[in-house]
Amino acid sequence: MNENLFASFIAPTILGLPAAVLIILFPPLLIPTSKYLINNRLITTQQWLIKLTSKQMMAMHNTKGRTWSLMLVSLIIFIATTNLLGLLPHSFTPTTQLSMNLAMAIPLWAGAVIMGFRSKIKNALAHFLPQGTPTPLIPMLVIIETISLLIQPMALAVRLTANITAGHLLMHLIGNATLAMSTINPPSTLIIFTILILLTILEIAVALIQAYVFTLLVSLYLHDNT
Repeated sequence: MNENLFASFIAPTILGLPAAVLIILFPPLLIPTSKYLINNRLITTQQWLIKLTSKQMMAMHNTKGRTWSLMLVSLIIFIATTNLLGLLPHSFTPTTQLSMNLAMAIPLWAGAVIMGFRSKIKNALAHFLPQGTPTPLIPMLVIIETISLLIQPMALAVRLTANITAGHLLMHLIGNATLAMSTINPPSTLIIFTILILLTILEIAVALIQAYVFTLLVSLYLHDNT
């Protein structure tokens, strides 16, 4: 009960060296691959899910936007596996770190925006000034639209960080409450433990949904600029 509430969010170290890089590189090792002509059920299900997700995200894109399909599918798999591994006991979730989420969001957002300015500069500039804007409001709207464009990667990173962090904190608090009540009131402990199980199931869903939302928003930014 005396454990620091935010101890699980501190980046781990091995012999004084940061282990975050090894943790980030670990999830791809869990993705099964097959060297055989006929795949097993696990590989078949995995390929079906990847194909379904890719088809849903790429349906609205043109030929140029579909060149990002491999990157977007890799992104959603990486975030989903990282979030799920973070639900294991005594594990570390890299996506609770705002710096890491910014490191994913800023390059993807910048790449989409730069592509838009290179290929469709008129349409890209038109987003800063909606049609039919009164002349006195033009400077204010240009400033507002510029700020809204620049804040997009921050919104991506903060949304993912906040949702994953909030779920982990809530599970930590309810877990501590379960341990505290186990010696005081066993019937209440059973109720709290049931809530904890339901919350864990919810967090598994949130981990997958947040990976999908992050990738979908990047896909939408790409669609607006291609």
